[in-house]
Amino acid sequence: MKNAAQSPRSRAVWSLLFVVIAALSVYAIVSQSRSFTLDTFMDYLGRASIPWILCAAAAMVCFIVFEGEAVRAACRGFGHPVKPLNGLVYSASDIYFSAITPSATGGQPASAFFMIKDGVPPLVATVSLIANLAMYTLSIIVLGAAALLTQPGVFAAFGTLSRVLILAGFALQSALLAFFVILLLHPTLLSRLSSGGLRLLCRLRILRHEERRQASLAAHMRDYTSYARQIAGHPAAMAKTFLFNLLQRASVISVPFFLSLAFGGGFARAARVWAVQCCTVLGAGLIPIPGAMGVSDYMMLDGFMSFIPPADVVDFELLSRAISFYICVILCGSVTLIKYLVMKKREK
Repeated sequence: MKNAAQSPRSRAVWSLLFVVIAALSVYAIVSQSRSFTLDTFMDYLGRASIPWILCAAAAMVCFIVFEGEAVRAACRGFGHPVKPLNGLVYSASDIYFSAITPSATGGQPASAFFMIKDGVPPLVATVSLIANLAMYTLSIIVLGAAALLTQPGVFAAFGTLSRVLILAGFALQSALLAFFVILLLHPTLLSRLSSGGLRLLCRLRILRHEERRQASLAAHMRDYTSYARQIAGHPAAMAKTFLFNLLQRASVISVPFFLSLAFGGGFARAARVWAVQCCTVLGAGLIPIPGAMGVSDYMMLDGFMSFIPPADVVDFELLSRAISFYICVILCGSVTLIKYLVMKKREK
C-alpha cells in the first residue's frame, strides 16, 4: 500500500473505481422508488430541521477527529507524541484509502506511510496501528452487541440475507479481535509463525539466503516484542485508544440518528435508526467491496423499511449515506492529497 499512497496512477485507478461503484450504488437505491427525482429529494431536504442537520455533519467530522486522537493515544503509550494535525492526517488517510480499497486493505498502510514520513519509527507505527485496529474492532463488537441487546426487534426486522451478514460479521469481528490480541500479547507465537513461514518459503525456493533473512526477522521481532510488551504494560493508553475508537464509531453511527430527529421522527425512532446502523456496520464489512458500497445501502434500506414511511425511506437513506460516507470520504481524500502535496514540496 505504500506504493498506492505514493503512485498517482494507483490513486487514480482506485478513485475511479470508487466513483463507478458509488454511481452504481446510488442508481440502485434510487431505482427502488418510482417517484424519486432530484426535485422530490430537495423538497424532502427542505423539511429538515437545520440544527439537527448540523449535528449530523458535526458527528461526521468527529468520526475523523476521534480516530486521529486514538492513533495519538496509542503512539503516546510508546513515548512518541504526535501533533493533533498529524493525527488528523493519519485518520483521514486511513478513512480515505479504506473506502476506496476492497475490505479496507489500504487504510492502515496509508496511515503508516505518513507516520513514517513524519518521523515515527516504523515499528512504533506498526504496533500502534495494530493496537488501534484491535480497539476499533472491539468498539464495533461492543456497539453491535449494545444495539442487539437494547433493540432486539431491529434484528428481526431485517431480511434473511441481512441477518446472515450481521451474524457472520459479528463472528468475523470477534475472530479478528482474537487475532489482534494474539499479535499484541503473544509476540513469541507470532515470531514462531513468521520464522516457520520464512523457512517454508526458502524450502520452496521462493526466497533465498535463509540464514540472513532469519537473522533480520529475529532482529525485527525483538523490537516488535519490546513494543508489544509496552502495550501490555500501558493499559491506560490502550483504554484511551479504545475510548476514542468507541467515540469514533458512535459518531458516524449517530449521523442517521440526528437525521431522524431532523425530520421529526422522535427519539424512539431515532434509537431504532441508530441500532440499524450498528447492525449494518457489523454486516457490511463482510463483503470485499470498496467502502462496502451497495452492501451498506442494501442493509440500511432493509432495516429502515420496517419503520420509516415508504415515501421517505429512499431519501432518508441517501441523505444518511451522503453525509456519513460520501462527503466524509471526499473530505478525507482532500486532507490526504494536501498532506501528500505538501510533503512532496518539502522533499524537493
